[in-house]
Amino acid sequence: MTKHVAVLMGGWSAEREVSLVSGAACATALREAGYRVTAIDVQRDVGALLTRLFPRPDVVFNALHGRFGEDGCIQGLLNILDIPYTHSGLLASALAMDKPAAKRLFWAADIPVAEDAVVTLEELKEGDPLERPYVVKPPNEGSSVGVFIIREQGDINTVIERWPFGAEAMVERFIPGRELTVAVMGDRALAVTEITTEHGFYDYDAKYAAGGSRHLLPAPLDAEVYDEALRLSARACAVLGCRGVARADFRYDGDTLFLLEVNTQPGMTPTSLVPEQAAHTGISFAELCTWMVESAECDR
Repeated sequence: MTKHVAVLMGGWSAEREVSLVSGAACATALREAGYRVTAIDVQRDVGALLTRLFPRPDVVFNALHGRFGEDGCIQGLLNILDIPYTHSGLLASALAMDKPAAKRLFWAADIPVAEDAVVTLEELKEGDPLERPYVVKPPNEGSSVGVFIIREQGDINTVIERWPFGAEAMVERFIPGRELTVAVMGDRALAVTEITTEHGFYDYDAKYAAGGSRHLLPAPLDAEVYDEALRLSARACAVLGCRGVARADFRYDGDTLFLLEVNTQPGMTPTSLVPEQAAHTGISFAELCTWMVESAECDR
């Protein structure tokens, strides 16, 4: 019998539009691979989602990005329903999305991370919590949503006035240097890509706007640094307990590789970073999506 795959996409996070593109691409690839596919645009209505998930699919392909889709919420629901799903389980998803918690685990595992502090907006108004330049970001968003770099002459009050992410912010030492990323497929780190952009850093527009960034694959690094990026990526995913496909992002200052975060729901269009690295290692987009479906599981 043909396996039935429900592809969850959309959602209501700040990354809704990106998720719709990822989900549509994965649904097309899975149909071409011979699966019976139901595409579901997830709205903030759990009853409607439960209705769409019956008759029960064999597998859920989770193409949701951002909060509620990759922070453990949808994973918990699918665990209750006992439906296998792609990507990481509840705990790994929640940990990876909680940047301060994830960084504590990375630090304990001897994975270099930038100095940081979680502060209230009131504390941020009172003065710089770290020496400038530093980065201000939400503790639990993805795709560089809400990320600001405060340089020597930057006005922190402008950031505070535009801050819609709650009463706290994560402040992190700015690491100058090169932007690197590594896709991890199961326990295998695939390749290292260097990302260059004229935006100053790899922000939301650089990630998703046409011409916003350039990918150098494989990254032009010394072999020792390249291999260390692969090793640290696999290690970081193992520390969090990730499964399926994930992506580790780094800054390299010419001396040290600093892990910025692990993304448990990376972009999945045919030209996204993870499929691009998979293709570099001889794995087509359809084969990647098929592997994710066949490797799907839920927490039991």
